[in-house]
Amino acid sequence: MAKSFAGNLFGRRRGKPLRQGRLATLERLLPRLKIEPGNFAPRSIDPRSLFDRHIETVWLEIGFGAGEHLAALAKSNPQTGFIGCEPFMNGVARLLTDIDQQGLDNIRIVMDDASLLLDNLKCASIGAVFLLFPDPWPKRRHKKRRFIIPKNIAEIARVLGDGAQWRMATDNMDYCRWMLDHMTTAAEFQWLARRPGDWRIRPDNWPSTRYERKGIDKGRPPVFLTFQRCVRDPS
Repeated sequence: MAKSFAGNLFGRRRGKPLRQGRLATLERLLPRLKIEPGNFAPRSIDPRSLFDRHIETVWLEIGFGAGEHLAALAKSNPQTGFIGCEPFMNGVARLLTDIDQQGLDNIRIVMDDASLLLDNLKCASIGAVFLLFPDPWPKRRHKKRRFIIPKNIAEIARVLGDGAQWRMATDNMDYCRWMLDHMTTAAEFQWLARRPGDWRIRPDNWPSTRYERKGIDKGRPPVFLTFQRCVRDPS
């Protein structure tokens, strides 16, 4: 799956040809739900303004895959708006099918690099961020492509409101160590885990996905890391 990194996209944009019904849904819904971050000035987007009705807060998922987690959250949190970033056409088409079948009106989609959106969001305008099972880029020469790098951490810290959570999941233990090394040294964030079960067991309000279950079946147990945006210094 294609993933984003600091202004560049790596990997595929398309997979298998879409079935006719799914293609028709994509062509019908995507123009209405798609956000083009390049149409906005830097740091100008109030994400609540992207929706057609009153939205209390907006949550962001980076690399939503097939969209199962995003659709589940949107259904259970109807007063929250959701922005999903995913450049992979097949994943977007799958999410649009769920949006259509479940009548979800609180999701918007960015089919591009998440950093393009982050650059244009207003400060403290996002209520939660999710980064679930990102590409671990396991080869040493490719690790610079990982999303968890200082530039992206700083941008997430800028757009998250005080006390808001950034949730991450991975089934790659090298990437888990990488996440912890980078996030526990970021002054803007606090890791909320207090005991092993806090990161080894998926929280009840964290919807599971087929990707997660497939990894467990193949002997790759996931970890679930939750970080909280620290309160900004008023000075």
